[in-house]
Amino acid sequence: MVKINAEQSSIFMEEMSKSQKRTLLLASCTASAITPLTGTMMNLSLVSIGAEFGLGSHALAYVNTIFLLSSAVFMVPVAKMADIYGRKVFFILGLALYTVASLVSYFSVSFEMLLALRAVMGIAAAAMAGTAISMLTDAFGPSERGAAIGLNTACVYLGAAMGPVVGGLINDIMGWRAVFLVTIPLAAVALLAIWAVRPNNNVRYGKTFDLRGTLLYAVAVTLTMAGLINMPDIMAVCSMATGLLVLWMFVRYERRAEEPVLDVRIFSNRLFSRSCLASFMINSANYAVAFFVAIYLQTIGALTSAEAGLVMFSQPLVQTSLTAFFGKLYDRAGDKRLLPTLGVAISGAGILLMIALPMELDLTLVVAALVFFGLGNAVFNAPNTTAIMSSVSPVDRGAASAMVAVVRQTGMMASMGIAMLVISVIMGSLDTLNPSTYGNFITVIRISFAVSAVMCLLAMLVSWFRGAPAKGRAGLSGS
Repeated sequence: MVKINAEQSSIFMEEMSKSQKRTLLLASCTASAITPLTGTMMNLSLVSIGAEFGLGSHALAYVNTIFLLSSAVFMVPVAKMADIYGRKVFFILGLALYTVASLVSYFSVSFEMLLALRAVMGIAAAAMAGTAISMLTDAFGPSERGAAIGLNTACVYLGAAMGPVVGGLINDIMGWRAVFLVTIPLAAVALLAIWAVRPNNNVRYGKTFDLRGTLLYAVAVTLTMAGLINMPDIMAVCSMATGLLVLWMFVRYERRAEEPVLDVRIFSNRLFSRSCLASFMINSANYAVAFFVAIYLQTIGALTSAEAGLVMFSQPLVQTSLTAFFGKLYDRAGDKRLLPTLGVAISGAGILLMIALPMELDLTLVVAALVFFGLGNAVFNAPNTTAIMSSVSPVDRGAASAMVAVVRQTGMMASMGIAMLVISVIMGSLDTLNPSTYGNFITVIRISFAVSAVMCLLAMLVSWFRGAPAKGRAGLSGS
């Protein structure tokens, strides 16, 4: 593997001017807003999609789950290819592919076609997410890195904030298909911006692509996650068990590979591995909130898509407003554990409020829960991502950037998997929502978030006992 020292890395970063950094940040922030914008708009369109294709809540969960699965499968190999062939190139390819898939989605003639295109969007998102953070980490030094990553994370939440309001209105006025057209102008802005940035990849962090490791990784993630989201079917259990076995084989193979698709040795860095685990757990605990709240407000609450969007706007509004602030605060913080752990605790308060949701619409309780989730995510995400990216050497930043996205995506999938499992157990095949099944749906919410509460508690422990930056291989993290 190509090695560079701290001095070379510093020179490499300083080659980028301030204006180039700002242009890179514009491209990264705009692209980072696209996928959450689509996702939150889709949540407000689920009821309409279900009505058009005659689907229940379990089937509708696949709209987001298939996106998460494909992005998780492709995240690591795409990041490795970007390290070899150029991060800017793959960032542009991701934007272009996402734009085309969004346009074609407007013409979906079946639910299966819609799911296939959401899978393509997941691949495109992997190319964007697997390169954006690593490019920012290379371009910005340690004194400004937290602020840059914080602003990028804030734009993720800005996309999520725009989604409920914009998506709800578009769904009511123009129908659910039109939501796919909203992201195309944003993709054009990101493409123009990144095109103006000189490629920040003069140093290549690899020579050859690990095809065998990539195949093992893809099979392991696909089988494990497909099993999780289809529980408790016996075939799902077999799929998950097989996936975990292949994952073990993947780790053993990667330890011996000369040019691994994922250098698993970075997980020996305690700060890196535990920060990743905390991210996985907090996303497992709270990602399904938007799914449940969107359906709850439009069925039990009898709100329109636009009205539900305005209610749901409270969570991403808080996240967007405060994330960059906490990213900057982390740069100055003495004890780097405080902010991420506090963020998990605040999210835990939101989980407890979700468990208390009643059969009759309680807007005060819903908004309070969403505000707690928004604040918790704002306090946790930018500091935790900065901790991950700053804990590894420049050689490993491509892999670390991919892992930031992978643990987030797999955590989101686990959250949806838990939701889908509880729906299957409690509601079975009769998961179509109507007044006769509302009671069962509330039970599903309460059980799902009882599991989430346990995940949140574990995330707090992992976050607090994450340790200090490791020396040696990750010792270049300050560069």
